[in-house]
Amino acid sequence: MSSTTSTPLPESRAEISSVGRLFGAIINPKPTFESIARRPTWLLPLILGCVAFIGVVAVFGYRGGWRSFLEKQDDSSSRVQNMSPAARERLLENQVKFAPIFGYVEGVIVPFTSALAVAGVLLGTFTLMGTTKTDFKTSLGIVAYAGTPWLIHGALGILIVFLKDPSTVDLQNLVASNAGAFLSSDAPKWLAALLGSIDIFSIWNMALLAIGFSATNPKKLSFGSAFGTVLAIWTFFVILKVAVIAALALMA
Repeated sequence: MSSTTSTPLPESRAEISSVGRLFGAIINPKPTFESIARRPTWLLPLILGCVAFIGVVAVFGYRGGWRSFLEKQDDSSSRVQNMSPAARERLLENQVKFAPIFGYVEGVIVPFTSALAVAGVLLGTFTLMGTTKTDFKTSLGIVAYAGTPWLIHGALGILIVFLKDPSTVDLQNLVASNAGAFLSSDAPKWLAALLGSIDIFSIWNMALLAIGFSATNPKKLSFGSAFGTVLAIWTFFVILKVAVIAALALMA
């Protein structure tokens, strides 16, 4: 009598839930992004990004920080400085009235539009390089969960607005996680933009993007190659931003 042995079927890997992916992107990113590459999701981190953005705007308004923040912005504008005191006051009142509205609108739009743009640029770049054949939904899922560090940034920002005197809070450098936060107020705007871009959370975000895209095709796309590509794209856009700000300053 001949005995037969059955070949065991490969175990199906348990997928990570959307909530689990939020924590996994921070504490155990490699298997988390492998799960995203197999079954992409993207909605939860983008919704939380909107909540964090709107939360900062709401708390800043609740703490009465808009007037002092906008006064500092106006003090750096030569056009506003040339206005009469009465005109400046009218302008400031309108700014204080409408700034929170624009803030709430940005809070809804920015997380989604920025994720869509980054997902499109990275997908196009890696596809042209021939290192991945993934689709847009997977690219968007990677970008969404790679932005998890910015949720931590938002939570810290809300805490800072609660704890600090609102007149000392700079919304453009809410969390002092880059060298630009330590520049003097009269520093050149191009330098503030450059140093402000070299941020701990930006670097963390780029590292997660590299882990995520390398998970889509690990045989062709290593972490180092993915990170180098993401860094090159980031550097291009930072240089472009700094150049535009410097050009505007020269024309002012």
